[in-house]
Amino acid sequence: MPAPDSKPGRALLAMLAGGLAPLSLSPLDFWPAAILSIMAFMALLQNTSPRHGSFIGWAYGCGFFGVGASWVYVSIHVYGDAGPLLAGLLTLLFVMGLALFFSLQAWVLQHFFSQTTSLWVFPAVWVIFEGFRGWVLTGFPWLYLGYAHLDTPLAGWAPVFGVMGISFVVVLSAVILYRLLLLFNASSKAPYAPTLIASITLLAGLWLVPLLLNSIVWVKEVPEKSSTVALVQANIAQEIKFDRAHLQAGLDRYAALSAPLWATNQIVLWPETAIPLLYQQAGEILQSMSRQANIHHSALISGILFRDGQLIHNSIISIGKGESIYHKQKLVPFGEYVPLAGIVENLLQIFDLPMSSLSPGPAGQPLLKVGELGLAPFICYEVVYPDFVRKAAATSDFLVTISNDTWFGNSLGPLQHLQMAAMRALENGRYLVRATNNGVSAIIDEKGHILARTPQFQEAVLSARVKVFAGTTPFSRWGSTPVLIFSFLILVFQRLRRL
Repeated sequence: MPAPDSKPGRALLAMLAGGLAPLSLSPLDFWPAAILSIMAFMALLQNTSPRHGSFIGWAYGCGFFGVGASWVYVSIHVYGDAGPLLAGLLTLLFVMGLALFFSLQAWVLQHFFSQTTSLWVFPAVWVIFEGFRGWVLTGFPWLYLGYAHLDTPLAGWAPVFGVMGISFVVVLSAVILYRLLLLFNASSKAPYAPTLIASITLLAGLWLVPLLLNSIVWVKEVPEKSSTVALVQANIAQEIKFDRAHLQAGLDRYAALSAPLWATNQIVLWPETAIPLLYQQAGEILQSMSRQANIHHSALISGILFRDGQLIHNSIISIGKGESIYHKQKLVPFGEYVPLAGIVENLLQIFDLPMSSLSPGPAGQPLLKVGELGLAPFICYEVVYPDFVRKAAATSDFLVTISNDTWFGNSLGPLQHLQMAAMRALENGRYLVRATNNGVSAIIDEKGHILARTPQFQEAVLSARVKVFAGTTPFSRWGSTPVLIFSFLILVFQRLRRL
């Protein structure tokens, strides 16, 4: 698989290859795209210096995030009130900045290992950089390749090693296929039989072993704790959501949609900031909803803002049968807070949004209580952090996530977000209920299967029985640590071999 000799030619192909990988994720779900993308990336890195390799990596990252995170433009242009040119420029800067992760990844490969076709090094470096990207500057754990395999044989790895474990297998599969192509192209003679057999056996094992893992029962159902849950999707336009003139109309819509649900559901779930007021200002609506819930021995869970001294939190409360509150810990950069505000805030007045000056809640908050149930709550962006979710999920009865995906508009973002939420259910062996303002609200079972969902951009309600499971998966106990340690040890071993 020879690559073009010219640097611009390689960079252009790298950008196209990077743009191919996100097509494996929702909404297209063409999972082979990521494998083809990685094979092309490896070919383009062949016979390059660390400096040239880092440029190829940066071009690949521009394509990768330019396609996969294109929803950023919608958020900035439509809801940040930026003109098309400014929104395009800021999106470009965002994508080019994220692409530096792939630039550094390629430089590490070429500088320390040089042989990008080494069987284990490429997937190890890839996964370490997925983990690094999910951590630095609060993290951007979006577009992990493992998400594409919720409905493939590789899904069996998720309860054991999590989404990054699947990413490792995806990249390793691509490396094996690429090496097989090199083997067949090396000469007109038949490939060396033992190498061919070993490669095919490893590839088959990577895809067949998780089918056996699927037969293992990691968690056990507790039938007596099952609960009926109703999700309310009011489809309120973002431009009027925080407008005082329309605030009461929005609250009335939620109350009207919820009225027929109380009698038949133990929990009624409203989305993120469904009550667009400070908790301290929402006494009337909270008292009204609490009365409705108590009459029917049920509970309301809703997003709301909460003032704590000088701090304002993005929060979720339960009222009625159980009174508790949770403050969001993982805030969205530029959406809920401005990183390095003292430096960039004056330059980015565009981010003066209704929720752009929030503060994170403390670590170690208790589960959200509803009667005898302990629910693991996550607000919007929080559900995309695998290890953050698993800490609360391990002791919960089921997972609750609320979001306002209106910020994404009609883009790739909402369906990517739903896919990531489904992976959290599979990793932890827990049902997950998800309420959003305008879609997609969903009920997801412990296998990551979407049992029911609402359409996008429509007013809707969704009711279902939610099963409760006890016990933990291996991922719930250990998280991504084993995969990251294994990847790190691979690189240490390979470096020691070169000394």
